[in-house]
Amino acid sequence: MSVVLNTPIVSHLPDADMQAVPATLTRAAQAARELAARTGTPLVVARDGKLIEAVIQLDEANPGNSVSHKP
Repeated sequence: MSVVLNTPIVSHLPDADMQAVPATLTRAAQAARELAARTGTPLVVARDGKLIEAVIQLDEANPGNSVSHKP
């Protein structure tokens, strides 16, 4: 199961450009999950300190919430 952040990540850096980074990274991660699901490509994610290849399956009701480990 992929992790969906319910609380927004907030940058505490004073630079105005850096304030946009958390939202940008969140959008990039979602786009990577969607692309992996559409193309059937495993997504490399960190789980318990280890890198794994995960097969992403997006369901229409709750996109981004279904991840299974590659056999």
